Amino acid sequence: MENILTILISTILVNNYIFAQFLGICPFLGVSSKTETAVGMGVAVTFVVVIASAVTWLLQTFVLNPLGLQYLQTIVFILVIASLVQFVEMFIKKSSPALYNAMGVYLPLITTNCMVLGVTVLNIQNEYNFIETLFSGLGASLGFTLALILLSALRERLEIVPVPKPLQGVPIALMSAGLMAIAFYGFQGLV
Repeated sequence: MENILTILISTILVNNYIFAQFLGICPFLGVSSKTETAVGMGVAVTFVVVIASAVTWLLQTFVLNPLGLQYLQTIVFILVIASLVQFVEMFIKKSSPALYNAMGVYLPLITTNCMVLGVTVLNIQNEYNFIETLFSGLGASLGFTLALILLSALRERLEIVPVPKPLQGVPIALMSAGLMAIAFYGFQGLV
């Protein structure tokens, strides 16, 4: 149980994939302008990462390793992730067309989100068991969602304050993300 708590704290705060490892920056910046969109993307990424972590661990443990096909790991993992993203995209399109339109191109880009692939590969490299893999995927996606929500709330706030014209939009978002990364660096001694 202690190991699971350590994995969760580590992936959410200490080794946050956005602020500490700088993986998944494209959807982080692209979908973080509105909080509702950030929450929707966070839920979608959480579903994909947790299920992909479970499926890829099972495939690696029971198919790739026994057959000596470890060299196919990246291809197999990307196929699993792409399938899950297609499922999520179809579900969101049917259940919430407004959210689907708000996410735009960033929803299918979850497939190429290096954070999603990074989590699945790191779970194998860290030799996590199945339960640890699930919690690592959950923690990584919760950390991603936390980063998205924090930046989206800040960006919404920055829309109503006077920001110098050259810094409006992406420049102030990048500066804010950099300051948040520095703030998250303060969690380094936690685990």
